[in-house]
Amino acid sequence: MSSELDYRPSYLAAAIAAGLTFLLYLITLSPETAMWDTSEYITAAYTLGLPHPPGNPFFVLIGRVFAVLPIAPTVAMRINLLAAISSAVSAGMWFLITERVLVGWFEKRWQRIVGGALAVLIGATAFTVWSQSVVNEKVYTVSLVGMAISAWLTVRWCDEPDGPKADRILVLLAYLAGLGYANHMAGLLVIPAVGIAVLIRKPSTLLRWKLIVAAFAALVLGGSSFATQPIRAAHFPAINEGEPTACRDGLAVGCTLSKGTWDAFKYNFDRGQYAKPPVTERMAPFQAQVGMWWLYFKWQWLRDHHGRFPGLQGGLAAFFLLLGLLGGWVHYRRDPRSFAFFGPLMVTLTFVLIYYLNFKYGASQAPELGMSVDREVRDRDYFYLWSFSAWSVWAALGLVYIWESVAVLLGSEKVKVGLETFDLPTSRSFLLASPLLAVAFIPLFGNWKAATRAGQTDTADFAVDLLNSVEPYGILVTVGDNDTFPLWYAQEVLGIRKDVTVANTSLLNTDWYTRQLIRRPVFEYDEANGPAAWRGRQWPKPAGPVLKMTLEEADRLPLYVPVATKSVFQKGRIVAEIEPRTMARADILVLRMLNDNDQRSLNFSRTSANLAEELGLGPYVVTQGHVRRVMADSARAGGEIIRVAGEGLVNAAVSAKLWEEMKAPASLIRRGDWVDQPSRGIPYLVTTTGLATAEALYQQGKIPEANRILGTVKDLAGAMGFAEIAENIPETAVPTATDTGKSTPVPVRRP
Repeated sequence: MSSELDYRPSYLAAAIAAGLTFLLYLITLSPETAMWDTSEYITAAYTLGLPHPPGNPFFVLIGRVFAVLPIAPTVAMRINLLAAISSAVSAGMWFLITERVLVGWFEKRWQRIVGGALAVLIGATAFTVWSQSVVNEKVYTVSLVGMAISAWLTVRWCDEPDGPKADRILVLLAYLAGLGYANHMAGLLVIPAVGIAVLIRKPSTLLRWKLIVAAFAALVLGGSSFATQPIRAAHFPAINEGEPTACRDGLAVGCTLSKGTWDAFKYNFDRGQYAKPPVTERMAPFQAQVGMWWLYFKWQWLRDHHGRFPGLQGGLAAFFLLLGLLGGWVHYRRDPRSFAFFGPLMVTLTFVLIYYLNFKYGASQAPELGMSVDREVRDRDYFYLWSFSAWSVWAALGLVYIWESVAVLLGSEKVKVGLETFDLPTSRSFLLASPLLAVAFIPLFGNWKAATRAGQTDTADFAVDLLNSVEPYGILVTVGDNDTFPLWYAQEVLGIRKDVTVANTSLLNTDWYTRQLIRRPVFEYDEANGPAAWRGRQWPKPAGPVLKMTLEEADRLPLYVPVATKSVFQKGRIVAEIEPRTMARADILVLRMLNDNDQRSLNFSRTSANLAEELGLGPYVVTQGHVRRVMADSARAGGEIIRVAGEGLVNAAVSAKLWEEMKAPASLIRRGDWVDQPSRGIPYLVTTTGLATAEALYQQGKIPEANRILGTVKDLAGAMGFAEIAENIPETAVPTATDTGKSTPVPVRRP
C-alpha cells in the first residue's frame, strides 16, 4: 500500500452515478401534478406567484425558469424535472463524500468507487427521496441539492482548512445557506455542522472578523430573493398567499417601501398566520416524535403501504439502521477529519430536526391511539428527506466494512505500511464477497411500485372533473389542499374552467384571500371546451366579483362571530336556519357569496361533507357530479332529481352526462393503487360519485346505463383497494334490460 494517499475525487464516476440516477427518475417521472402542495407550487412557479408563507422565493424563481424551458411537453413535467435533477446531483455529492472517506481505507480507486456507488443506490431509491424526486411536491429536493453540495464543500474544507481556497469555500457556503433559506428554512440546517467542523479543525477562523463579515454579506446576498415578494405581491398574481404588501390598488413605490409593507412582509416571513407554538411547548411527547421518524425510516427500504409485510419492513429498517450506525462508527475511526462535519450533520438531520419541527402525532402513526391524540393532517416524511438521503453515506460505509470483513475471511495478504503490517483482502476475495453488496438493491425493488409516478395523471384529471361539475361562472366551495390546489393548477396552468371561482373555507378565514377573491376578474366561459352537460344554454357573464364588498369592509370582518340563538339567513325562497354556534369568518363569507350572486350558482364540493347542513342549506342542495349545488328553492325528489340513500338528492341526468366525460376514473384504474392514505378520500369520492349516479339511474329504470357505470366503479374500487365497495358490487349489480327479476340497489357511502 502506498503511503501517499490519493485525494483526487472521481468526478467522472460521480457524474455517471448521478446520470444513472437521473435516468431512473426520468423513467418513473410524473407527467403531471399530484396531491397536496404539488399543484400549489407548480402553479406559483408558473405564474411567478407566492405559495404559502414564507413563500419560498428562490424556488419560485428557478421553478419559473424550468416552467418555460422547452424540455418536456407539459409545465408540470418540466418542474418535475427540476426535482429529478436536484436529487440526481445530490446523489453525486454523496458519492464523492463516501469515496473521500474511503481514501484512507482503500488504496485502489475501484473499491472506493464501489463504495460511492452503494451510497447512490441506497440513497436515491429510499422511498421518500425517490417519490419526491419524480414529482415536484414542494421545495425539498432543491433544499437537498443545496445541502449535499454544501456537505461536499465542507468535507473538502476539512481536508485543507489552511489551503488557498479555504476562505472562499466558507464564503461560498454562507452564500449557499442564504440561497437555501430563500428556498426553505432547511437551507440553514448545514450551518451548525459547519460551525462545529470549523471549531474542531481550525477554531481561529472564527476570530477573523473580515472573513465573518464577508460570510455574513454572502448569506444576506443569498437570501436577497425575499425582496422580490412585496414587489410581486403588489402586482396581485393569481397565487398571492400571505400578500406581503400594504398596496391595495396596485404597485406604487411609496406603498411598496412603506412601514405597512414591511409589517406585512415580516408577518409573512415569520409564518404568523400559522401561530405555531414555541419548540418548548411540545405538540407531542418527544419520544413519540422520534417514533414518527422511525415510522418513516421503516418506509424507506420497503414501502409496504398495505401492511402486508410488517415483519419484513421492520427487519429491513433495523438492518439499514444498524448498517448506518456501523458506518458512522467506521467513519469516526477511519476519517475523523470529515467526521468532524458529517457526524454533527447527521445529528442535526435527526434528533435536532425532530425536536425543532415539533410535530403532532403522524397521520399514520400509532393507529391504535385513533383520534385520542392530535395528529398531523398528512404524513410528514418529506421533512426527513434530507435525513434519509444523507443516511446513505453511512449505510454504504457500513456495507463496505462488512464487505471487507467477509473478504478477509475468503483470502488475505499481508501488507506492510510503515512499521505496521496489515492483513488485507485480495482483489479476488473482494470479488468473491461482492454478492453481499446486492442488499443495496433492496430499496430499488422494494419501492419501485410505490415510488413510481410514471403515467399518473389522475390528480389533474380529478381537478378538471371537479371544475366541470360546476355550472358556468359558478362558485365552488372547497375545504382542503387536495380539492383546492389541483383546481388552481387546472385553471392557471392548463387554462381550464377559469370562469369558476374557487372559494376555500380554510383560506377564507384570512384577510388576504378575501381580498384576492374581490379582485379576481371574471373570465369568459369557454363553451366549446366545456362539458356536454352545460351546452345548449345561455350563460350570462356576471358583471362583478363574487363578493359585493370593498377591501376595507373585508378587512374589518372578524375571525369569529358567536351566534347565541337560532338565526335565519334568507335569500328569495331560501330560508336557512342556523343553530346556535360560533360562526367562522369563512361561514359568513360563504353565505355572503350566496346572497351577492344571482347569476352564479353556489356549489359545495362533495369533499366539504356537512358544511351545507351546518349553514342550514341542506334542504336546498342537489348533487351533480362531484358537487352539491344550492338550488333557488327547496329541493324535492321528482323527474331527474332522485333521492339516494346516504347521498341525498341527485340530479341523475346531469350526473350521468358529467360521469361520461370524467377522466379521473380511467386514470385511477390505470394507476392501480393509492399509496398515500391521508389523501385516500379523493379516489373514494370519485368512486362514490359513480355509485350515487348509478343508483339514481337505477331508480329511474335506466338499467344498462347504471350497469355500465357500476362496471367502471367496480374496477375503480378494486384498483384503489376499496374492498368494502368492490365486494358489494356483483358482476351485474342491477338487472339488465331483459332481466325480470328484482335487485336491491347498491348502497352508497359518503366519503
